[in-house]
Amino acid sequence: MTDTLLKKVDWTSDATRALGLSTIAFTACFAVWTIFSIIGVRIGDDLGLTETEFGLLVGTPILTGSLSRIVLGVLTDRYGGRIVFTATMVAAALATFLLAHAESYIAILGAAVGVGLAGGSFAVGVAYVSRFYPAKAQGTALGIFGVGNVGAAVTSFVAPFVLVALGWQAVAQIWAGVLLVTAIGFWFLSENPPSASEEGAASRSFWAEFEPLQYVQVWRFAAYYFFVFGGFVALALWLPRYLIGSYGFDIETAGMIGAAYSLPGAIFRAYGGYLSDTLGARKVMYWTLAVSLAACAILSMPASQVGPFLFIGIVFVLGFFMSLGKAAVYKHVPVYYPGHVGAVGGLVGMIGGLGGFFLPLAFGALLDSTGLWTSCFMLLFLLVGGLLLWMHSAVRRMTREGAETAHASEPELALQ
Repeated sequence: MTDTLLKKVDWTSDATRALGLSTIAFTACFAVWTIFSIIGVRIGDDLGLTETEFGLLVGTPILTGSLSRIVLGVLTDRYGGRIVFTATMVAAALATFLLAHAESYIAILGAAVGVGLAGGSFAVGVAYVSRFYPAKAQGTALGIFGVGNVGAAVTSFVAPFVLVALGWQAVAQIWAGVLLVTAIGFWFLSENPPSASEEGAASRSFWAEFEPLQYVQVWRFAAYYFFVFGGFVALALWLPRYLIGSYGFDIETAGMIGAAYSLPGAIFRAYGGYLSDTLGARKVMYWTLAVSLAACAILSMPASQVGPFLFIGIVFVLGFFMSLGKAAVYKHVPVYYPGHVGAVGGLVGMIGGLGGFFLPLAFGALLDSTGLWTSCFMLLFLLVGGLLLWMHSAVRRMTREGAETAHASEPELALQ
């Protein structure tokens, strides 16, 4: 499978370099973006933060990283990914370094806003990498780029040891240094895409960049990503707590299961890109939503009916298909909106990131109000069910209008 997947990418020297450098850069950015998942606990203890203050601190980088994606995506379309990616990494590295020297809650919160820019780099990479590949290979290429999500696992596994040995400030300084070195390397080793698309974008007015956002189709793609990415992130954050509260796991075991859930999700995203190129993104999305609906239905049942081993197995199946869906969503973007990849990809990424911010809050609120641990999966069941109906109705409408016949020679254009 791996050999076939890699052959799907157009491995020209410039494309290979762009994809490799972007994936490394995104990995470093994602590691920085999730740094508060480790150092946030120690900061909260040092400052005596309330649960609300702690939640705001941990959630701020996720929120700002999500909101910045659409702007960074547009800037990439206009000025090119090489300069925007580098500038984003430098800005995030500076904020992370200043974080290590912040002493008050307000100062740390302000630094967290800048740290969040690291998460916005996803939209930059999507717009940049897609310029190097033809439509038939963009799903695989962007899927490989998305493997940079593994940066979160790097932080989860490495940062605790640095924190215990040297303190949370050292974690921030080291992560900032690594990101800065990555930015410098990216600038000197990367090249601009072999097209003048950025120059054409720069000639448009700034507001013209947002023209595609008027289409319902774009918001439908964003809604898919709210579930497949936002839901995946939300479950990665919520799963340890769920296992402890619902099944009585100890924190060490629950934490290891949560880490094991997150790590393969980044890797399988590349496989999802390959499947989207080979079978079509629409088929991958159908399978993603249908299997997710069935999984959430089972997981909504009481814990007494779903034992811990069955629960873990089904959750991992759910995470696997979410990972395939993440790649399938982004297969659509450069195919339908090749001149607005930054704006459309940025919006889709922003909505997905907001899912990772708001869904855990919704999980907590539902648990508080109902007392049911399974209420989080009931919410996901309703969400994915609505998305499946929305997608199917859109596909049927396109079929009636003859869209598939019109693009019979270009199957990628009939993906949705």
